[in-house]
Amino acid sequence: MNLLEVSNLTKKFGGLTANSDISMNVREGTITTVIGPNGAGKTTFFNMITGVYRPSAGEIKLEGQSIVGLKPDQVALKGISRTFQNIRLFGEMSVIENVLVGMHTHLRGNLFGVFLNLPNTKKEEKEAEYDAYQLLEYFHLEKVLNEKAGSLSYGNQRKLEMARALATKPKLLLLDEPAAGMNPRETKELTEIILRIREEFQITILLIEHDMKLVMDISDHIIVLDHGEKIAEGSPDEVRTNPKVVEAYLGKAATKL
Repeated sequence: MNLLEVSNLTKKFGGLTANSDISMNVREGTITTVIGPNGAGKTTFFNMITGVYRPSAGEIKLEGQSIVGLKPDQVALKGISRTFQNIRLFGEMSVIENVLVGMHTHLRGNLFGVFLNLPNTKKEEKEAEYDAYQLLEYFHLEKVLNEKAGSLSYGNQRKLEMARALATKPKLLLLDEPAAGMNPRETKELTEIILRIREEFQITILLIEHDMKLVMDISDHIIVLDHGEKIAEGSPDEVRTNPKVVEAYLGKAATKL
């Protein structure tokens, strides 16, 4: 079953076409990776899926329902969450507060209940704190839950951003270059985390990534963009040996990955 369906997606900024006529499907329960050289239009593609940009043309469907025109918070409520290429944590807030921010879209309580200290609101807040702690434990961040997010190491900030994204309880998790800036040990740990998230949270994953070893190790399906257009797609084996992909991006060394 296709969880996400993208048809003929195009985005123009004035006279510049960032994405042109892209069509692709993401099957439920899979890990799909979008690759391509810098400037290929990968992040623009993500921004359309998450409601940051409205497509100039084309359709985006989640579980068969169009999400074109929805704002980012509305897209999140439908079940799509994301991380960013450049980490966007609330640096002055604590680690656990950052995760709680991700949960707010699913909380039923409101400011009225908070001000009046209503029992149901208090109960919901306690449950949210427990769930947030569980997520921090999952990423081995529970020991720093009260530290400022901005004080964490780069690798831990990446993990915290993933924890916050999972706090929204998504059906589809978008990861924008999660291994960027990581050393080999951190990248290996990240690979294991992504695979565990897919299995243990039963979440479908769509990611952008430049680390080809990570891509080939975890992907069920790969989409290749170049100059805003899809030039190939298929399994890791199909993509690594595709002449168009080798010429545009991977290079001959990638066929040995």
